[in-house]
Amino acid sequence: MDATHLGRTMKDRITGFQGTATGFVVYISGCNQFLLAAPSKDGKSGEANWFDDQRLELVGETHVVLDNSKTPGCDAAAPVR
Repeated sequence: MDATHLGRTMKDRITGFQGTATGFVVYISGCNQFLLAAPSKDGKSGEANWFDDQRLELVGETHVVLDNSKTPGCDAAAPVR
């Protein structure tokens, strides 16, 4: 799996934790990981955890895509204190 799987629902085969892939990191050691964010409950943000990619399996066909084309943030100045 790679960064093209961001936005997809995944499940950890060991713990059963399930969530949307919101982050992806590639380490020099070759142990790539995804950040899975669980659905929110009662309006509160859900739990998020990092998992090695080889532990994950895709769940269903759900794919979340965010449109940041109007405000991508790359042209905004960094915050100043």
